[in-house]
Amino acid sequence: MIGIDNTPKIKELDIESCPRGEISKFWLRLAADGLGVQIHIPVMVARGMEDGVTLGITAAVHGNELNGVPVIQRLFSEIDPTKLKGTVVGVPVVNVPGYLLMQRKFNDGIDLNRIMPGKANGNNSEVYAYRFVHRILTHFDYLLDLHTASFGRINSYYIRANMNDPITAKLAHLQHAQIILNSPAPDQTVRGTATRMEKKAITLEVGDPNVFQKGVIRSGLTGMHNTLAYLDMLDEEIELPEQQPIICDNSYWIYTDKGGVLQILPKVTQLVKKGESIAILRNIFGDKLREYFAPEDGIVIGKSVHPVAQTGSRILHLGIVLK
Repeated sequence: MIGIDNTPKIKELDIESCPRGEISKFWLRLAADGLGVQIHIPVMVARGMEDGVTLGITAAVHGNELNGVPVIQRLFSEIDPTKLKGTVVGVPVVNVPGYLLMQRKFNDGIDLNRIMPGKANGNNSEVYAYRFVHRILTHFDYLLDLHTASFGRINSYYIRANMNDPITAKLAHLQHAQIILNSPAPDQTVRGTATRMEKKAITLEVGDPNVFQKGVIRSGLTGMHNTLAYLDMLDEEIELPEQQPIICDNSYWIYTDKGGVLQILPKVTQLVKKGESIAILRNIFGDKLREYFAPEDGIVIGKSVHPVAQTGSRILHLGIVLK
């Protein structure tokens, strides 16, 4: 079946049917909406002339996390599949309903990246997640999953990876990120699911939501090319970073214990010392209610930028630098 843009519509991804030395584009059916209209996700396949590994690159698992979309688009515009060994599969938007609604979650209010691998006979989001895993994710040997900060927050460009695994640690270092966070991911994320399926996977947190940021998009694209070179998929030189990333052994969010108007003092990627002032909370009249201090030395991985803070609102994401 052909879509209105002349792109084929498919029910299953069959890489073997894709022509060698070409880039194929598809609309892959995952579900149907309340009118019975099929919900398709965009899939691009660059199949090389020789057999090799399959690298999957996914973006917009959260519908408002957009920086990964042009990273995948630009990578496929630059790949010459006649010189490629193996296959690259790009999914620029995983969460199509959330993307169309310009929101983080699926259209039933569920976070897709917390329910993987879904359920074959579950609710709306669970079925969608299950079909994504079994129709797409299962084909990958390696996964680069692109995310950004959520609404009301900003991020550094950082990587989540199991740094105890030599291959995922190497993939993390290839991405030219500012920070790498050791994170094994025994969870229900896309990366966690891929890891349980014995695939090598990392998460790239590529900046801020709802925007395209040229700098991090450029860095993300460099990381993609480095990955292709490392996996012996393209005959390219690995580009070394101008500055080595800061490695964090763990991290956590700091929250408010009162409500009010929040001012956060340090910038993203700033190193803070134990006892340093990191935020001031005021009431609506401007009176100072509370000052927050860094509980230990660390680096600001991300932070809230929304000044209206209820009790229990996020202040900043503190990474504990590996010593």
